[in-house]
Amino acid sequence: MKKLLFFLFVTSLAMAQSNTEVYLYEITNNKGNWSVGKGKNISNNPGYDSQPHFYSKKSIVFSSTRNKQTDIAEYNIKSGKIRFVNSTPNGGEYSPQRIPKSKDISAVRLDTNGLQRFYKYNYKTGKSTEIIADLKVAYPFWYNKSTAINVVIVDKDLDLIESKIKSKKNTTIQKKVGRSVHHIPNSSLVSYISKENEQWEVKTYNPKNRETRKIIETVGKKEDVCWLPDGTLLMAVGNTLMKFNPSTDKNWSLFHTFNKKKHKNISRIIVNKKGTKLALVSD
Repeated sequence: MKKLLFFLFVTSLAMAQSNTEVYLYEITNNKGNWSVGKGKNISNNPGYDSQPHFYSKKSIVFSSTRNKQTDIAEYNIKSGKIRFVNSTPNGGEYSPQRIPKSKDISAVRLDTNGLQRFYKYNYKTGKSTEIIADLKVAYPFWYNKSTAINVVIVDKDLDLIESKIKSKKNTTIQKKVGRSVHHIPNSSLVSYISKENEQWEVKTYNPKNRETRKIIETVGKKEDVCWLPDGTLLMAVGNTLMKFNPSTDKNWSLFHTFNKKKHKNISRIIVNKKGTKLALVSD
């Protein structure tokens, strides 16, 4: 019964958006003034397409429905072609990311029997090996090649846990968190969403001393954020993106509004390292 509850809980997390698409937009920065340019649907596929991650300058990986299961798709930005990295029978992959200092990809695998684990997938062959054996990782983040700071299912909540891959040591940072974990540009800090209080907050975590600090309250109960290279935080709210720079701003302000007919509800957002491309997910 307990395993079934876990399965239902994780499935609802992963499949809450059953008909989503991944879009890629050009963005520019002119002396601190950001603008969103041309964009296109890069998944263009019935079912669940989500959780984009810039694998390199040339490609993006994301979770994509294929043959009634979710696999790791790689989109070539130049050619527009998609290849599937893996083909896992009786299971689906979520939250694919490139492992630091490696060509391989990590992903959360949810098997049809309810087993959920964090795996490494060989970039060329798709062959998988388990990374963390004892945690039900839901939303992973690689801090470096030896440390992962993941959102993990504990009982019926999500906790932020730091995992040392070699020593297999797991340390809980905070209980009751959201799914967005990101590196803060030009720092050694990581941002995450705290849900401890009624009003959710964006917080920082310092892996060096394990100190946490509040950045700002979220806009309502939204949890999908990412960072621009200049240290500006973006948050998805409906068909808009809001912005906040901790160094210069006191509150959120509008970054960009999308056409409601095209993007009614934006969720996952991520920007490449150079700040020239924005990937997002919407219904």
